[in-house]
Amino acid sequence: MPWIDVVILAFIQGLTELLPVSSSAHVIVAAELLHENMSKPANSLLLVLLHTGTMFAVIVYFWRRWRAEFLSRWLDFYEYARLVFVACLFSGFVAVPVMQVVDHILSHGQTHASIEVLFHKLNWIAPALAVAGLLIIYAGLREARRPEASGQAEPRKVSLPQALAMGILQGFAIPFRGFSRSGSTISGGLLSDGRRAEIESFSFAIGLAITPLAIAWELRRVYHTASKAGLAVHWGPVLEPGLLGMVCAFLAGLLALKWLSRWLEQGRWYIFGIYCLAAAAVVQVLYLRGW
Repeated sequence: MPWIDVVILAFIQGLTELLPVSSSAHVIVAAELLHENMSKPANSLLLVLLHTGTMFAVIVYFWRRWRAEFLSRWLDFYEYARLVFVACLFSGFVAVPVMQVVDHILSHGQTHASIEVLFHKLNWIAPALAVAGLLIIYAGLREARRPEASGQAEPRKVSLPQALAMGILQGFAIPFRGFSRSGSTISGGLLSDGRRAEIESFSFAIGLAITPLAIAWELRRVYHTASKAGLAVHWGPVLEPGLLGMVCAFLAGLLALKWLSRWLEQGRWYIFGIYCLAAAAVVQVLYLRGW
């Protein structure tokens, strides 16, 4: 892939990975417009590096907040880690059967299909974006009407029901490109009466927890696909542009997190939902035009 395409995709991925607008949808559409196939092993390896860049952006951005919330005391860490584990466990309970159903639908009950086939199905991405947009709009408008939303409420820990709601929604976001992970989990937390700052922090904590697993899964898939085709996987051609892309994704991710936090705290969360609906319309038009 040309270096300029790597930089473009890195900034798109870095911004949209951490904003509630679905990075997968944006990267897939951008790649299609650049005539790049993101399911190719080399491009999949590139995506691994880009996701690594955004993972470090999350750590750097939230480190001070997490240290104050749960990293300074063992008991606080244990309670927080327990909630993260439960949320991610329920994400798995939801994601695995949903992926099996999607796999069956894509394969039409015959040849085994990979969930990554969704990388090129804009007709699946558009409705997923629309559903995410409606969820974000509803959660944002409902939360803005809460009496405590306009005041300076005292910090409150994430509850078990809130963690479960966010974990379940994260499970649906894993297989469906376009159903934003951060958008769905933060909206789920808001709908279960969570406070903005605590819900945002927990959303990215559970996202960070599954990121290494997602990276490992992607690497396994790349090597499995290459071995079936009798091909060797070479990091060399990907590493240099990939490292540049990782840095760009890291910087874009920090910018995105500042943007998200500001709008969430200002009660403008619903605007991201409006954007998702507009993006869904654009993706649907592209699909109807043969992309």
